[in-house]
Amino acid sequence: MLGAYRLRLKVSARKFAIGRMTVAAFTLLAAVTAHAAANQPTVEELKARVSSTDIGGRPHLCVEIAEMQLTETDKLYAGAEDEKAQATLTDVVAYSEMARDYAIQSHKYQKQTEIAVRRMTRKLTDVMHSLAHDDQVPVQDAVKRLQRVRDDLLMAMFPKGSH
Repeated sequence: MLGAYRLRLKVSARKFAIGRMTVAAFTLLAAVTAHAAANQPTVEELKARVSSTDIGGRPHLCVEIAEMQLTETDKLYAGAEDEKAQATLTDVVAYSEMARDYAIQSHKYQKQTEIAVRRMTRKLTDVMHSLAHDDQVPVQDAVKRLQRVRDDLLMAMFPKGSH
């Protein structure tokens, strides 16, 4: 009887220790995530950096801004804040076009920029399908412009007649 009691006591102590370790792990994970989020620059900070960054680094920076604004656009449309969403949608397109221009001009990050714009096009298509038909027009226009960005990048990477 005493042996069974000791065994239950050991099992309970182990469960308690595992529970404490799990809580500690989640606390550490939360702290690391909060620290990473606090150290991530804002869209405004990134926009301010574009002009001071060398031309080879601008495509990556512009893509980062466009992706952040796309995330915000998605949140705003989901929250039925269409006017604010359209403002961030304008940034998505503008910074994607800037990324294209800088990538073609510097001959750097063309492939990465094309891939990022393709992902953003897919995401915007998903957003568009979640909206009422009348609200889809600005997103549809943005998708068309992003497809043009992709086409331009593909033409720069694979010019016709260069066999």
